[in-house]
Amino acid sequence: MPLLALRSVSKSYGALKVIDDISLAVTEGETLGILGPNGAGKTTLFNLICGDVRCERGSVHYEGRDITSLRPHQRCRRGLGRSYQVPQPFANMTVFENLVTAASFGDGQQEHEAWDTAQRILGQTGLTPHANKAAGSLTLLDRKRLELARALATGPKLLLLDEIAGGLTEHEAAQLVAELKRIKAAGVTMIWIEHVVHALLAIADRLLVLNFGQKLAEGEPRAVMADAEVQRVYMGMEA
Repeated sequence: MPLLALRSVSKSYGALKVIDDISLAVTEGETLGILGPNGAGKTTLFNLICGDVRCERGSVHYEGRDITSLRPHQRCRRGLGRSYQVPQPFANMTVFENLVTAASFGDGQQEHEAWDTAQRILGQTGLTPHANKAAGSLTLLDRKRLELARALATGPKLLLLDEIAGGLTEHEAAQLVAELKRIKAAGVTMIWIEHVVHALLAIADRLLVLNFGQKLAEGEPRAVMADAEVQRVYMGMEA
């Protein structure tokens, strides 16, 4: 049984069909990478999975249960964590307070348990030196780390990452990949939208490529990247 299954989900905004009859399944422990040009529907797909927007058609299943009607906080409590493309911390709260809030409200932890979780995640993501800094004062790399840390503090079984390597230097992206490898080794299932292809290929077990809300290709990462239509649509290369 897959950890997550989408069954013929669709979403339109007016006449624009953003997600068009997408089905997919993600097994426990797997990392699925998602690629596609801007406007392909990648973030909307995440919004459908986490409940930020509702499916017009189709259904979302998690751990064998239909969660299509559940609200985002209910999905989070069941173990579905998410980072956003643009980091959205509580800017005037400290890094530590951001993590305590995530553990308390995202995972239902009691106060002292949430403190322990926050301390553990600080160490895991390299944020311990910044624990008492206001989140709004962090560099881009550390805001990205905090976005990842807040998602981890909710205790996810499934982690959705939306372009978390975007805007990072080569060295910073390598640090992020190393951290994600540790998270993967701990058994967390991940779906990662990314334009930094070499970072994605270092982690992903399988790739899904979207174009105009539809599947363009899906399968083993190197084979997908070698696909002539993927190269034409995503990388602008003629076959």
